[in-house]
Amino acid sequence: MGTTPRPLVGVKPSNSLLLLAFLLTFVLVGSRGESNAMDNVATERMAEESHRQDSANLLIFIMLLTLTILTIWLFKHRRFRFLHETGLAMIYGLLVGVILRFGVHVPQSMSDLVLSCAVNASPATLLVNVSGRFYEYTLKGEVSRSKGHQVQDDEMLRKVTFDPEVFFNILLPPIIFHAGYSLKRRHFFRNIGSILAYAFMGTVISCFVIGLIMYGFVSFMKVVGQLAGDFYFTDCLFFGAIVSATDPVTVLAIFNELKVDVDLYALLFGESVLNDAVAIVLSSSIVAYQPAGDNSHSFEAMAMLKSFGIFLGVFSGSFALGVATGVMTALVTKFTKLRDFPLLETALFFLMSWSTFLLAEACGFTGVVAVLFCGITQAHYTYNNLSPESQDRTKQLFELLNFLAENFIFSYMGLTLFSFQSHVFNPMFIIGAFVAVFLGRAANIYPLSFLLNLGRKNKIRSNFQHVMMFAGLRGAMTFALSIRDTATYARQMMFSTTLLIVFFTVWICGGGTMPMLSFMSIPVGVDSDQENARRNTKHESAWPFRMWYNFDHNYLKPLLTHSGPPLTATLPACCGPLARCLTSPQAYENEGQLHDDDSDFILNDASVSSMFADVTVSTDASGSHTVNRKRSSTASTGGGPWDEGLDHELAQAENEVAIRGTRLVLPMDDPVEPPTTVTLPPPPSPPRSDPRRHRL
Repeated sequence: MGTTPRPLVGVKPSNSLLLLAFLLTFVLVGSRGESNAMDNVATERMAEESHRQDSANLLIFIMLLTLTILTIWLFKHRRFRFLHETGLAMIYGLLVGVILRFGVHVPQSMSDLVLSCAVNASPATLLVNVSGRFYEYTLKGEVSRSKGHQVQDDEMLRKVTFDPEVFFNILLPPIIFHAGYSLKRRHFFRNIGSILAYAFMGTVISCFVIGLIMYGFVSFMKVVGQLAGDFYFTDCLFFGAIVSATDPVTVLAIFNELKVDVDLYALLFGESVLNDAVAIVLSSSIVAYQPAGDNSHSFEAMAMLKSFGIFLGVFSGSFALGVATGVMTALVTKFTKLRDFPLLETALFFLMSWSTFLLAEACGFTGVVAVLFCGITQAHYTYNNLSPESQDRTKQLFELLNFLAENFIFSYMGLTLFSFQSHVFNPMFIIGAFVAVFLGRAANIYPLSFLLNLGRKNKIRSNFQHVMMFAGLRGAMTFALSIRDTATYARQMMFSTTLLIVFFTVWICGGGTMPMLSFMSIPVGVDSDQENARRNTKHESAWPFRMWYNFDHNYLKPLLTHSGPPLTATLPACCGPLARCLTSPQAYENEGQLHDDDSDFILNDASVSSMFADVTVSTDASGSHTVNRKRSSTASTGGGPWDEGLDHELAQAENEVAIRGTRLVLPMDDPVEPPTTVTLPPPPSPPRSDPRRHRL
């Protein structure tokens, strides 16, 4: 016999229900608040742990760079040239990668790990509903079934794998800008025709030769069943484009230390600087190849022409953007008093230069091309407007950033060989890639050198061609282009093979530079000034560049810098007010003095043979005269009969000064050699004004 529940004494049934609901609500809210607090504590703990691990990962790279620098000093102290600093950084990166991959294991409890989920695709972002609370998860990559128990280890390896955009937006800009900013324009422009041929035509030839050879290997791999995924002809061309970017940093460092022939150095350096830009634009054009129809990998003439138009448009737009940023910086530094505050001046120069890369990328152009030509423009114009402190600071700043970024990338290359989770190593593809790279480089150098020698006064000798063939190293740009997209099977195979190509060329080709120079009988210890003295720029500078030099010297230099003749002397009389507005007071003070060591890269000896020297007479307050012998920067340098003739002419000029007084001649560029002072007897009447200088 059951019993019925009794209501609470003194409480009505309706009120008791309300009280019970209130108590339940209080308990649920309290438990939920306690759960939220626990979740917040766990989240903070995870964030702190992640921050600690990120700091440790960055410390690994800092220690790698520190160890590399100390070993570089040891190599330089012992004069050990077999292994360059970049190859050394790669070795240290490999060692750290092996330790992280096989020597470090992070334990993790599998209780909070869900190994199955009813999702058919792999979206980039997931919103997970857990008891009414939504959590956002981002995709990091695929984990193979055999590595289910190594999730935490894979997470640690992903931590030391940087986002590819870090390379393009942070590490590449200082490297490319330094290449343009430190460019020796005299030797570069003297060989500009050959450099453009190697950089543009040679890169395109190399791209298609490598692409065709690799397509043959890929087709054979499909027949024998050695290919586990799709690999199209456009993929082969893309691979040819990215491995056509040369980076002979090891060879050029040895060339600079041994003072190898300046033309050989200029050809290699100029090609490596420009073909990086060509390779990145060419690879972008290949990716943009989209024929009409369902098959996006078939050949279509119109689609190919469209890709070629994209190539020209992107390259020219990037070029114009880089030059425009350099010109803008030159105008700002010319018409402001920033030079009175060197720190602000250096900061503005740095930010304007770096923003060129980001601006080009944001506008759909190529930042590598833009920042390269921005560096060349900054060196040619803006550098002349900077204060002496800022000139030294900018040189040293970008040299330091280039050194650190380059060694960081090569260290990261070695680390990536073991930290990257999706390597695809195919022996047949790797063998084909090495064969294709060798033949592509040969098809670039030898035929073009033969054609260029038909029009060059100073021929590219056969031993120079062999050295250029041997020095086609692959480096930072090839690595950055290959790691930017590793989503497909084909791109993963390209990346893994590219790593091996970079390792081989840096270690074997870079390490064999010294034996190669000896075997090819390449002269070392060449003084660039004496080398210039033996050459006649009349035959080495084409008429378009001589015309450009005259235009630049008379109009652009005075407009953008404080150097060169004032615009009031070069522009027509009708433009007098505009010329006076655009000419700075410093330009009148520096009239005739062009502060650019490389400004004489184009002048024709024959056109200035009658202006090879001048004599400057300085009059001081005591009335005594001094004659300064100056050799024009447009004339050849060096010794020999030319010097004897110059001394004879100067002696006649001094006699003429002593007898007839002074006469004016047109202003000329700064001298290459320091002046020799000859003291003359005082004139009969002292000057009326402050000390003045008269050109003879």
